[in-house]
Amino acid sequence: MTTTTAAPAPATDPLRAALSSGQRPARPGPLSTALAFAWRAVLRIKHVPDQLADVTVFPLMMLFMFTYLFGGALAGSVREYLQSVLPGLLVMTVIMSTQSTAVALNGDIGKGVFDRFRSLPIWQPAPLVGALLADLTRYAMAATVIVSVGVLLGFRPDAGLPGLLAGMGLVLLFAWCLSWVWTSLALLARTPESVMFLAILVTFPMSFVSNIFVDPATLPGWLESFVAVNPVSQLVTAVRGLMHGQSASTEIGWVFLTCAVLVAVFGPVTMRLYRRER
Repeated sequence: MTTTTAAPAPATDPLRAALSSGQRPARPGPLSTALAFAWRAVLRIKHVPDQLADVTVFPLMMLFMFTYLFGGALAGSVREYLQSVLPGLLVMTVIMSTQSTAVALNGDIGKGVFDRFRSLPIWQPAPLVGALLADLTRYAMAATVIVSVGVLLGFRPDAGLPGLLAGMGLVLLFAWCLSWVWTSLALLARTPESVMFLAILVTFPMSFVSNIFVDPATLPGWLESFVAVNPVSQLVTAVRGLMHGQSASTEIGWVFLTCAVLVAVFGPVTMRLYRRER
């Protein structure tokens, strides 16, 4: 009689045994995932400090150039002109810095980074939301730089520190909502250069054809009408009102409405473009 001997059971892989012995970690939630990607974007600023040029050098250049070139001619003195123009320059510099969001995003897409992100078992909007949250850091830096130097030059907000912080907060909110427009553009454009060109094509007319530098009443009628409905003009008036304690409730309401419309329209558009197969 022949006896069949059973083959010995294969030895358990030590690595597999170690991995299967513990509980699987919980899947990260939307907030923690978005914050992780926000930290990734902040680290990029740390390792590539050249990105800070548009939130440090550019605000100071705009502040000194416009204040000292036009202050005496338009308001009689630099100090007096500064009370009016600094809130406008704050709006302008922060809005201009939102373009970098789209350029960096488009560069990552071109490198295939976001293809990898889409394959991960995470909350899918997290890479975009995290990048936009990190950009709030850049906007806050730009606002802090221009306001701090403005105070040294003689800017004095009549509403004190609370009004100053409220005005800065309103600018940051508008900039974050506007960033959704450039994010949609970044998902459509082929190159970072085209993203930058299209963003400048929009932001420059909105900034310069506004009430930042001059009183709209001095403009031709047709141009004054455009300035009156320009969202940037509404934002500048609202920020001036908050910083100097003036009544600007109507303009503040329009700013909040504009922010809501931007997010409601371009948020879903951005998500749809992001999920689309490239």
